[in-house]
Amino acid sequence: MAPQTLTEYERRRLDNIRRNDEMMASLMLHQKASSLLHARRSPFKPQSKKLKPLPSPIAIRRSLRTQGLPPSPSPSDAPPSPSSSLSSDQSPSTPPCKQSSLRISDALIGDSPLSNRHLIDVIKSGSVGPEVDDGGFDPRESMCLRSENVARVSPERILSLRFLPFGEQVVISAGDKVGNVGFWDVGKGPDGVYVYRPHSGPVSGISVHPFAATKIFTSSYDGLIRLMDVEAETFNMIYGSDFQIFSISQVPNDHNSLYCGEGTGILTAWDDRAGKVSGSWELHEDRINTVDFNPEDTNLMATSSTDGTACIWDLRRICKDQPKSLKKVQHLRAVHSAFFSPSGSHLATTSIDDKVGLLSGTNFDDLSMIPHNNQTGRWLSSFSVLPD
Repeated sequence: MAPQTLTEYERRRLDNIRRNDEMMASLMLHQKASSLLHARRSPFKPQSKKLKPLPSPIAIRRSLRTQGLPPSPSPSDAPPSPSSSLSSDQSPSTPPCKQSSLRISDALIGDSPLSNRHLIDVIKSGSVGPEVDDGGFDPRESMCLRSENVARVSPERILSLRFLPFGEQVVISAGDKVGNVGFWDVGKGPDGVYVYRPHSGPVSGISVHPFAATKIFTSSYDGLIRLMDVEAETFNMIYGSDFQIFSISQVPNDHNSLYCGEGTGILTAWDDRAGKVSGSWELHEDRINTVDFNPEDTNLMATSSTDGTACIWDLRRICKDQPKSLKKVQHLRAVHSAFFSPSGSHLATTSIDDKVGLLSGTNFDDLSMIPHNNQTGRWLSSFSVLPD
């Protein structure tokens, strides 16, 4: 019988098998496999795996309004709690900006609790004064910037600004992007700056009580509206929302009504005396950036929105289901502010479409669009007009 000859493929296959055996022998893989098999069959009890602890449940914050509960009482009306007896150098278990009520001294940043006595005394002694006569002031000729009139009021970028209505005395309040609210007594120069931390998110609005300058409201992206009561020296939470709050305003002749823009285009009216929401309307398709009331006819309200519009509304005729505005200013991009003039005869709007809108006329029928470079870049807040 003739010997069987191998094909080229079979010879290469045998060569590969031989090389693999030599490699496995050099690595001692057969011995290691045998030892592992023996260890697996040995009669010892394997260690049980440690179970990982379950993660803590995520607490979903619900506002007092959605729970049907009244706002938290003021510390001045309630008996002192254990946390109120903490000394200034002790830290409460809950950060101050998260508490429903906190003392002004606890919210003060960077200084001892007694270092803000000057500001408290200034606000207590200040009264809502008459409008200052401009005396023929011409900003084109008289405005100039001096170094003594410059101060760093907040450690972060300022998002909201308000002049306290003290007549001749100038006190400025500013809210920044991390929850700080700074005050500047301009008469004291750079040394007259006091900073508090009542919020845990950007401060979107500041409103001063129309008849009592010692009551200052602040709103924030953290969904809270706080009342800084200088008389009681407390920051109290008066309203909590499940949504971010982007703007806040008060009716000039009604100290109990507070309006805020929250969520996606929702305007909410808060009755401070009753401690509950008195109305809510969906006015825009996107967030409401400013809310303002006509000083001569407080039934007229103006809103600006990221949806590219600014509107004038009549509160007596506003409908909950399908609210219809009296006038609408259409911009090409987001509108960051809409405020009435002190006389109430004009409405100015600003938008990042590089236009300043001006509504005027008997029924606000005349609209002018004025070209203006409104681009501020990423490090500055959006260009906008200030309320009077």
